[in-house]
Amino acid sequence: MIRFGIDSVELSAHIPGRAALVTAPSGRSADNRSSIDVLKEVCDLRLLLAPEHGVRGDKAAGEVFSDSVDAPSGLRVKSLYRPGSKHLTRETASEFDTLVYDIQDVGCRYYTFISTLKNLLFDCAEYGKRLVVLDRPDPLGRAAEGVVLEAGMESFVGCHTIPPRYGMTCGEFARMVNAEEHIGCALDIVRCEGYDPRVSFPGWGRPWVMPSLAMPRYETALLYPGTCLLEGTNLSEGRGTADPFALLGAPFIDAEALCHELDALALPGLAVTPAYFTPTASKHAGTLCGGVHLHVMDAAALRPTELGLRLLALVRDMYPNDFALLPPVRADGRPFISLLAGHRELERPGWDAETLIARARRECAAFAERRRPYLLYE
Repeated sequence: MIRFGIDSVELSAHIPGRAALVTAPSGRSADNRSSIDVLKEVCDLRLLLAPEHGVRGDKAAGEVFSDSVDAPSGLRVKSLYRPGSKHLTRETASEFDTLVYDIQDVGCRYYTFISTLKNLLFDCAEYGKRLVVLDRPDPLGRAAEGVVLEAGMESFVGCHTIPPRYGMTCGEFARMVNAEEHIGCALDIVRCEGYDPRVSFPGWGRPWVMPSLAMPRYETALLYPGTCLLEGTNLSEGRGTADPFALLGAPFIDAEALCHELDALALPGLAVTPAYFTPTASKHAGTLCGGVHLHVMDAAALRPTELGLRLLALVRDMYPNDFALLPPVRADGRPFISLLAGHRELERPGWDAETLIARARRECAAFAERRRPYLLYE
């Protein structure tokens, strides 16, 4: 079995002085204990810091929240997803000497845990604090896929110039950002043991602990780099259903017709069935939708970002009078789909999926070389 950073027998030596912990429900040890409980035994844990979704995973996607007290541990919780800021304050930083980061990520650029990690690199450098990353593997393995985020398109759902599926552990990502941004953070990475980066989540021998309520299964994480793009459109990405990011559709879609067209593309690693569903929350709540249900048949063969682009293009072409991008909600006029995509091509009428896929493949080949100096496991 793989041993993560939290399982290191030398853990206490990495965490001197007063400690604060950034974690989530997925932060658990090999013996299935919360990282909070583990650290309370091995260091002077004073404080918890909460990313999006909260330290116990009880917050909805995008829900800002204030400071609180964690009932199970009795520790104070400082929000890193509060109204107006997603950074540490100087006052909070004064309460600890070492900041520990231990979250199991899903390996996708849109998922905001790595954005919080990048913010903390800057914050710890500014306040002179040590940042210890308890490393965890990328559940999607080493594969890199999708268009690399363009400089100038950074946001909290796209914090660095990486592809949507980037194939790095959280520690490796932190090394890359610290070096490429010239941050100068005092960064310490407690490495995994027995980890082969060619082995994705099913080979770890660990349970899938939901990193958020809309990420209930490993298969959800596999599809997410592609189907999350639907969040920037008037299509339901499956929030408010039993299978988010796999159950997709809209009231104007003919389920049988879309299933037939998508199935005809013969996308690798994927099976498709027609779906009829009524979301209980989010887009189209309470309204019957037609669409498709995606089934991962071969995780190694699946190319989720290519699937996402082809699906969007297909729905756009089949329903030109109904399909739409959601309007911008930011003062700079960038629609949410462009923040997710990391470029503005999807705003252009008639954009071509195959052109973007070819671009992504070229960019990912270059990215694989760019990330090489920061990798810790071969």
